[in-house]
Amino acid sequence: MPGSPYLEEPPKGLLTWPALIRMTVPTLIALTIAAWWTGFLLEFLILLTITGLILLVVRR
Repeated sequence: MPGSPYLEEPPKGLLTWPALIRMTVPTLIALTIAAWWTGFLLEFLILLTITGLILLVVRR
């Protein structure tokens, strides 16, 4: 169908949700394990919460 947004393959360099999840989830898991290992889990979770709240406010 001409003008259809559905492509066989996404354009090169396009960041899609599956690619974003594959990049962020392992990183967050590794950072969480490192924070737990060093004893900074509470501080890490507080920082993660504050960062999420700031992003929520800024994107509004």
